[in-house]
Amino acid sequence: MEAPSPSSALTCGGIPLPLPVMLRKLRTPSFVRMLATFLLVISVAEGAPKPSLAPTSWELEVEFRDPARIRITLPGDDRPTTFWYMVYTVTNNTGHEVPFYPQSDLVTDALQVIRSGDDVSPTVFDAIRERHRKQCPFLVPPLKASGKLLQGADNARTSVAIFREFDPEASEFTVYLAGLSGEVVRVPNPVFDPAQPQTEKNVAFFTLRKTLAIRYTIPGDLETRKRAAPIRAGHTWVMR
Repeated sequence: MEAPSPSSALTCGGIPLPLPVMLRKLRTPSFVRMLATFLLVISVAEGAPKPSLAPTSWELEVEFRDPARIRITLPGDDRPTTFWYMVYTVTNNTGHEVPFYPQSDLVTDALQVIRSGDDVSPTVFDAIRERHRKQCPFLVPPLKASGKLLQGADNARTSVAIFREFDPEASEFTVYLAGLSGEVVRVPNPVFDPAQPQTEKNVAFFTLRKTLAIRYTIPGDLETRKRAAPIRAGHTWVMR
């Protein structure tokens, strides 16, 4: 599927799409990375569940800007740290209020998984808000983006997914945006141990949710990729 052309009418710029998902927040970072990798494998495997061609549940509309870097000297540090971020706006045109609980992962071509917000200081959001204060005057922090989303353009919500810098050798990555659809499917956990109690790490089923996967390439060699802007290679909807 070809990505549609950006609309000049968008307040914060970007690409408009009808969209997907809402992932429960898991507690253990190592388990989150393991689970995200497992769900990535499921989402690309042949015969894996796929989203319905026609919506089977509510879906929000989303507009997003392609990821960009920002370098911030954090409090107490003597050198800047690089972060990646994606600004997005969601609009509820479903006809009723819906729960909006966004979750984003960035996955590189080496399967490095970075969850948005992990080890990200509030200082980073402050710098992003300042950079975009003219284009996106109503940008809200990620933690305040969650909650009931009322209907209509007047209640649209603009926020940002922020990621720590990933492996500089990566030449491709995918951003998974979740929290924008009610479509879900349950799949058995192949490593579930029925002899053990069900816990966060031993669950009988995984819940896959309709999620937007946006693929990017970073042109150039190892040195030039440090400054190159990512190029959008396409997008698709997956169950993840």
